[in-house]
Amino acid sequence: MNQPAFEDLRLAAILDKARAGIRLSFQDGLTLYRSADLLGLGYIANLVRERLHGSVTYFNVNRHINPTDVCVASCRLCAFGKRVRDTRAYTMSLEQVWETAGRGYSEAATEFHIVGGLHPELTLDWYCEMLRGLKRRYPEVHLKAFTMVEVAYLAKREKLSLHETLARLKDAGVDSLPGGGAEIFSERVRRIICDHKIDGDQWLETARIAHRLGLKSNCTMLYGHVEADEDRVDHLVRLRELQDETGGFQTFIPLAFHPDNTALQHIGKTTGFADLKAIAVARLMLDNVPHIKAYWVMMTPRVAQIAQRFGADDIDGTIVEERIYHDAGATTSQSLRRGELLDLIRKAGREPVERDTLYRPVTRTETTFTVLA
Repeated sequence: MNQPAFEDLRLAAILDKARAGIRLSFQDGLTLYRSADLLGLGYIANLVRERLHGSVTYFNVNRHINPTDVCVASCRLCAFGKRVRDTRAYTMSLEQVWETAGRGYSEAATEFHIVGGLHPELTLDWYCEMLRGLKRRYPEVHLKAFTMVEVAYLAKREKLSLHETLARLKDAGVDSLPGGGAEIFSERVRRIICDHKIDGDQWLETARIAHRLGLKSNCTMLYGHVEADEDRVDHLVRLRELQDETGGFQTFIPLAFHPDNTALQHIGKTTGFADLKAIAVARLMLDNVPHIKAYWVMMTPRVAQIAQRFGADDIDGTIVEERIYHDAGATTSQSLRRGELLDLIRKAGREPVERDTLYRPVTRTETTFTVLA
């Protein structure tokens, strides 16, 4: 088997482990993050990616819905959340949520991605009615709703257990959960960037209970702020350990920090080099998470396209309207049409496969879609 000429000779041992299917250690993760040999990292990550998924790149037709930006937390990393009395704040009525979903349905979305602020007045009953209303109007659309942070906040407000809160949300229509709010699990880092949120152990416990209830979820890591390489590797290892236990994570999404309009705006934006490294390291460390997503909204369509050769096998979806990262200075489009995603993937030399949220292939005619079980 041909041996690539690595600039960083330490990567040869990583390649041997990847070829043999041997799990990488914490120290291996540090080696990857501290290596400047991006092409070498990409080579190894692509080898693993193609072993898992061949030349396929997944995408979906989805619609983001953010019911409110009112939030009781004051996270330094966030440009989205606002106080109740802020004149710029908004909270949709139930009818507005349902209408917004309908506007995103024009391209036959298979998923509604629903996240928002920690509103001090919206109740669990309100959210359950929102979900039931969406299911009545769009019964075939998958509802991927509420981060672990939102679930834990609702449980605390309602004085319910996490299990009961998640069970009620599932009964009302939640089909799976997104992976946001994980940020970095390090206590030191969380005290700086998001000390108003649940801690890392609570995030993981919420995900654990969701998985035990049969709800799949994604998982994330926010990078490019005040974290160290050790914090990143620790984060990935803790996700990997929970995945060993539950098998409930479908996709990992590395999220680049966007500092504009936040209390941390003095921090520079991540580079394409850092974004591609985050994808490659994730693919190599998270050997038990099936999919790695290059979220085009955050890293730009061009970098997300290149990432399909650095370990990513998913490029997210059409989205329609994205608020959270655009409030923090993202300059990408807020949506891409299905045809644009197909073109983006094909120009990366990959085979586009439209999926639903659970990674089942979707076939379409001009007017309908079918999910292949």
